[in-house]
Amino acid sequence: MLTVLMECRDQEAELAQTLSILVTAAVEGLVSDVIVLDHASRDGSSRVADAAGCRFHNHWDIKDVLRSARGEWLLFIEAGARPQSGWIDEVMEYLALHKQAARFSPSRSYRRPFFKRIGRTVPPLEYGLLLPKKNAIALAKSGMDLETLAKGHKASKLMSQLIPAWVVAAR
Repeated sequence: MLTVLMECRDQEAELAQTLSILVTAAVEGLVSDVIVLDHASRDGSSRVADAAGCRFHNHWDIKDVLRSARGEWLLFIEAGARPQSGWIDEVMEYLALHKQAARFSPSRSYRRPFFKRIGRTVPPLEYGLLLPKKNAIALAKSGMDLETLAKGHKASKLMSQLIPAWVVAAR
């Protein structure tokens, strides 16, 4: 039903946090597989991904990766990001009723300070991106990363909140 894709580089702890949230979604049948795209990590990222049953790619081409995804929908998310309670049911319903891209809502509990939000462009994966697989394949070009692929999508906003990856990195 849904394939989760993440990129990482020396983000063992962040990867573990995100994967722990995805376990329940896999048990409930929402997440069919998780693909971790590595950028020359030297930590235990590959061991964490392997222990969680993820596919871990050291050398990859985005077009090949997208074609190999099992789900008809893709969730691009940053390592360290954590969807909050209620997200599984909402995403299941969204996938059944809609065909356009969607993003999670920003967490109300974790916000950047006011002056750091002013004039700041939000990175394309800060609140994840839910996208039909066929749309992603049509847009993908060799050498592209997930962030580039996620740019410029007019996306609906889910009610479910996402704690962004920068919260973990800031600690």
